Parts: sequence; C-alpha cells; structure tokens
Amino acid sequence: MTTPPTTSYNGMNVVRNGGASSRTVLITGVSKGIGRALALELAKRGHTVIGCSRTQDKLDSLQSELSSTVSSDANSSSSSNKHLFLNADVRSNSSVEVLARLVVEKNGVPDIIVNNAGTINRNNKIWEVPVEEFDTVIDTNVKGVANVLRHFIPLMITKKQGIIVNMSSGWGRSGAALVAPYCASKWAIEGLTRSVAKELPEGMATVALNPGVINTDMLASCFGNSASLYQAPEAWALKAATMILNLTAADNGASLTV
Repeated sequence: MTTPPTTSYNGMNVVRNGGASSRTVLITGVSKGIGRALALELAKRGHTVIGCSRTQDKLDSLQSELSSTVSSDANSSSSSNKHLFLNADVRSNSSVEVLARLVVEKNGVPDIIVNNAGTINRNNKIWEVPVEEFDTVIDTNVKGVANVLRHFIPLMITKKQGIIVNMSSGWGRSGAALVAPYCASKWAIEGLTRSVAKELPEGMATVALNPGVINTDMLASCFGNSASLYQAPEAWALKAATMILNLTAADNGASLTV
C-alpha cells in the first residue's frame, strides 16, 4: 500500500481523504457494527458513502446522523445529500442487480466496494446447527459477496480501476469450535478473493481483509459479556478507513489485517 503524509488524530496517525481526492465507497451491511462505523468515518473525511442493508429504519437513522455530522476536514463536505442508502438483500441476486442499477444511475460506479454484510451462527456443534441457519450464513457471507462481484465488477472494468475489499476474519485463516459454518464461509472468502484477483484486469484489486476483533453484536453472540473488552467499532474505523483508502492495484490478491 502507498504511504502518503499523515496527521495526528486522537493520538493516531491517519490520512485525511486517504491522501487523494474524494472517493465513492459502497459498503454492504452498512446499518450497524463496523459497516456503520466505517461509513461515518469515511463521510467525516469527505468521501461519498453508498450503503445497503435490509433494515430500513437503521438506514434512516444513519442518514439522519450523517445529516447532523460536521466534517472535521475544512476542505471537504459531509453533506448527507451526496450519500445514498438503499434497502437491499445481498443474498438475492435480483436485489443486488437492482442495487447496481440504482447506484450507477444516482452516484456512478463506486471507486471502492467493501463487502461487509455478514452473519454468524449461534454457538453450536456442526451437527446441532439447524440447516436453515447454516444456509443463512453461506447465503449471506459467500453468495452475498459473489452477487456483488457479479454485478459490480463489470461496471468497474469499464472504468479500468476499482478496489474491492472482502471482509474476512481471523476465523477465515484458522478454525474454532462452535462456529464451523462461519469459519467455512470466511475460508471461502479467502479463496474466492485470491481466485478473483487472478481474473481482474490491470488497474483493479481485490483483497481479503480481516478486521480483527471488535465489540459488535456478532462478537457478543460468541463471546457474551467479554465482547465489551475489545475495541469499539468507532476506534476500529479510524484505522480501517485509512487502510482501505490507501489500497492500490499493487495489493491485488492480498490477505490483510487491520
């Protein structure tokens, strides 16, 4: 990744606007957790956020929060008017097809896509996981990513540039008891990313990004009350936004960790 000049922010070195002009970033699963935190941080830095989720009231809440956000960068605008939030289900190919059409019509082709939408099974041994629950994990975490790639990569190819970040996990590079479906889905993301990287034209990149351990509803479902011992999504987003904005075509195929 490139390393442009940084400035101090809450004791951390971060790059405003990623050292480049304003980007348009599509984030799936934007309504809560790290997706929401990343959207807010990118908007603060003056970038345009496009987000999708299945939960309309949470999308409305995020839009409202952005409306009241004042950018910390005097040279950028956090006006909510430029952001776009749409109700879509990544598990549905037809829903993502409509999403892609609306995004292009209203905001053009995204510069960066963050495939963040995901879910996890309730802690259970694999033979005790209900088949419907297993299917939901795979449909969201794997097929959901594939649906986004199917409809957005051709659009990015026309621009001859674009960065795609597929959210992985430490459990996509190791194993853990009671979350076998989730582990399987994230191992799939690692393999999918490496394979798609070999199919992309020059100037584009896709990476698998392990976000680390963050205090979210998903972590709480596994760790219970001890999830609160880990970093908040807002703290994570400071580092993640900088990292994502500084990805280049040279990172194609990489497995990275925030």
